[in-house]
Amino acid sequence: MLKVVVDTNQFVSSVIAPAGLSRKLIDGWRQREFILLTSPAIIEEIARVLRYPRIRDKYRIDEADVAGLVALLETDATLLPGTTEIGGIADDPDDDVFLACAVEGKADYIVSGDPHLLSLSVFRGVPILTVREFLDRVRLRPPEPGTPA
Repeated sequence: MLKVVVDTNQFVSSVIAPAGLSRKLIDGWRQREFILLTSPAIIEEIARVLRYPRIRDKYRIDEADVAGLVALLETDATLLPGTTEIGGIADDPDDDVFLACAVEGKADYIVSGDPHLLSLSVFRGVPILTVREFLDRVRLRPPEPGTPA
């Protein structure tokens, strides 16, 4: 089964845009179509971003929503230490936690909307894809009309 690291922006997008591609991605994990790899640092970042006042207030996210997602990640995802030293590979050092998680878990993919990660394209053999690229590649969403199956 595919092992995937999902960036914070995909979780946030799945919460604020329930009909979007990011929600399809998270639903795919929830339906056990792939194994989600994560770490305490990634979970902390997801919770922190969902608590930003501009996100929390605009999208009516309460503490129970954040706690529920954190609990789900801690129980249903594969939790890795996330302590592997990456050494500032990404333009944004905060992104190293996703690269470390991918290395530790021997991920097949990293899914992100972050331009710093996407600019790497591949890290230690792990492709870094947008959500659309990932969903197309693994067929978690139907092909666009006129696209061969």
